Amino acid sequence: MISDFKSQLLEISKAIIPITLIILIIHVMFIPDFSMTQAFQFIIGSLMVIVGITLFLVGVNIGLIPIGNAIGSEIVRSGTILIIFFIAFLFGFFATVAEPDVRVLANMIESVTDSGLDRFGLIMVISMGSGFFVAASILRIIFNVPLAYLFTAGYLIILTLLLFTPAEYVPIAFDGGGVTVGPVNGPIFLSLGIGVISVLGGRSAISDGFGLVGFASVGSVIGVLMMGIVAL
Repeated sequence: MISDFKSQLLEISKAIIPITLIILIIHVMFIPDFSMTQAFQFIIGSLMVIVGITLFLVGVNIGLIPIGNAIGSEIVRSGTILIIFFIAFLFGFFATVAEPDVRVLANMIESVTDSGLDRFGLIMVISMGSGFFVAASILRIIFNVPLAYLFTAGYLIILTLLLFTPAEYVPIAFDGGGVTVGPVNGPIFLSLGIGVISVLGGRSAISDGFGLVGFASVGSVIGVLMMGIVAL
C-alpha cells in the first residue's frame, strides 16, 4: 500500500502542481489586489487536494475495485437473471447516489431554478437511470449482445424524448449524463464488468468488459428527459 501511495502521489502532483502555478501566475498578473494571504490559502488548499485525491485513489485500488470484481463474478454464478439484474441495478443506483458530481449538479440546479427543482428527486432520477442501464449492460455481457445495438437503441430513445421534453430539461439531462460517472462509481462500474467477464468463458475483457460507463450515462439522460415529460 505504501508503494501505491507514493506512485499515486507522484502522478497527482504532476497533474495538480502545473495548474496551481498557472492559476497563481494569472492572479498575480491580472488581479492587482491579490494578497499573500489569498495565495497562501490557495497553495494550502492545492496541497490538500493533492493529498485527498491520492488517498481516494489508493482507497479505490485497494477497496472499491476488488469489491466490484468480486460482486461481478459472484452475481453471474447465481444463475438467475432476475437476481443478476436486481443486484446490478442496486449496485449502479447506490454508486450513483454516492457520486459527488451528481450532488454538485443537483445543488447548483436547485440554486438557480426559480421553481426550485427538487434536488432529491433529480438525484434519484439520475441514479435510477444509471442503475437500470448498468443492469442492462450486465445482461448484455451475459447474452453477448453487441454494444452498438444498445447504444443505437438508447440514443434513438433520447432523440424521441427530445421531441416531448420541455426545453429547460434538455441541458440538465445531458449534464446529468456527464456527471453520472465520476471518481466514485466509474471504477466500480468498470470493475463490475471485468468481474462478470472473469467467469464467462470465451469472452474478451476489452470488447465485452467495458461499455458500462458510457451506457450508464445514457440511462441518466433518458431518466431526466422522462422527468421533464412527467413534470409537464
